[in-house]
Amino acid sequence: MNKDPRIEKIEKLLDKFGNIAVEAFHYLALFIIGCMIAWSAVHTIIDILTVKKYATIDDILLLFIYLELGAMVGIYFKTNHMPVRFLIYIAITALTRLLISDIQHDHKADIDQLIITGSILILAISILIVRFASWKFPSVIREKHQDQPLPYGKTPKPEDDELA
Repeated sequence: MNKDPRIEKIEKLLDKFGNIAVEAFHYLALFIIGCMIAWSAVHTIIDILTVKKYATIDDILLLFIYLELGAMVGIYFKTNHMPVRFLIYIAITALTRLLISDIQHDHKADIDQLIITGSILILAISILIVRFASWKFPSVIREKHQDQPLPYGKTPKPEDDELA
């Protein structure tokens, strides 16, 4: 059964409008997340400079977490791909921060420290696995920053994979 051409035209128009609305929401949400990360980092820096008068290792590692989150949002803005490795880096940094804080406050060996270091080791191994998998099976087989496929006969390299 054939559809009315007017209905098809309206469907196409609504589909375009829906795509534009989703993309606008996507960019707005990313912009808000980026602003919140920057605001949190500035708040931490102001707190360090005014209240604490010096930066502890916890503060420095927290700033690294903000830096990695900002880089992740920036990469997501440019490529529309969530860099999984950055999430793992953030988790490693957060666990390292927790481990250092735990050691500074308790000054004793505990099973919690062993669990945290084991978790860091597992996350480090997972980065190795993700890197190997993205090298062996590239998810983006195209030139960087282009939507065109690789030329005929050219094999993908790890640097061609934006997520590697």
